[in-house]
Amino acid sequence: MSDEGYPKAAYTLSLIAGILMLINSLLLIAIMPLLAVYPVRPRLMFMMMYGWPFFAFGAIVFLGLASAVMVLISAMMLKSRPAESTTWGVLILVFSLMSFFGMGGFLVGAILGIIGGAMALAYNPKPKQ
Repeated sequence: MSDEGYPKAAYTLSLIAGILMLINSLLLIAIMPLLAVYPVRPRLMFMMMYGWPFFAFGAIVFLGLASAVMVLISAMMLKSRPAESTTWGVLILVFSLMSFFGMGGFLVGAILGIIGGAMALAYNPKPKQ
């Protein structure tokens, strides 16, 4: 398969966005135990360890991780199946918007994903001659 028939800019931006989202999610997973171990006050530790804030933080991190994986998969599929660029563009756009709830890859990742998804939606494949 030739590399010239896919939306390069949309693919590149979406791939960078997915990588930033993944790094952000992995960093949040790494600091999650520290929130329970190193409390500011003992009462705060009890609330974070056993209460809904710790569960909510875990759900946010999971949402960010799932969004990152979906943006990465959609970006790779955009390169391998450029004829379906509308589908992959919509998926990149939706999961980039969802990643704002999971901190959005330092927010830059979410913005790059939105731009990449919009570019994938605007991509018009040239007919083969």
